[in-house]
Amino acid sequence: MPIAKNTICLSYGSDAQDAAAFYASVFPDSRVDAVHRAPADYPGGRAGDVLTVHFTVCGVPCLGLNGGPDSLSQAFSFQIATEDQAETDHYWDAIVCNGGRASQCGWCEDKWGLSWQITPRVLTEAMASDEPEVAARAFAAMMTMQKIDVAALERAIAGD
Repeated sequence: MPIAKNTICLSYGSDAQDAAAFYASVFPDSRVDAVHRAPADYPGGRAGDVLTVHFTVCGVPCLGLNGGPDSLSQAFSFQIATEDQAETDHYWDAIVCNGGRASQCGWCEDKWGLSWQITPRVLTEAMASDEPEVAARAFAAMMTMQKIDVAALERAIAGD
């Protein structure tokens, strides 16, 4: 397996393999690429324990490190662009309904503590609009939501 020049490294307590398998089951162009085990006993672990997991999420190479106490935070998140409400619901529900936690403005956290932004393209496009009032209406609507409601967002963007 070729090693990518740049790989995102995420530290999990001891569940990197479970997390990688979950992401591979939910997101397109995602897979578990390799699992590496300790060749000998080490402080805090035994020979054969999973040390690292190489995986891909939506085409992005990642390395899950079973590095002791969890250290994931909102300082890092994956932003997943969605096309419509059905896709938004699919990813949001997969994360939140499998031990995760809802947050605000399209953010949620999976059961391992990794933050995700489930972001419909209509929101991203409105926020980048050359018309300040469109961006302001989209922003105001987003601020009232946990999971993004595409229809409500579109009504706000239109000024309804």
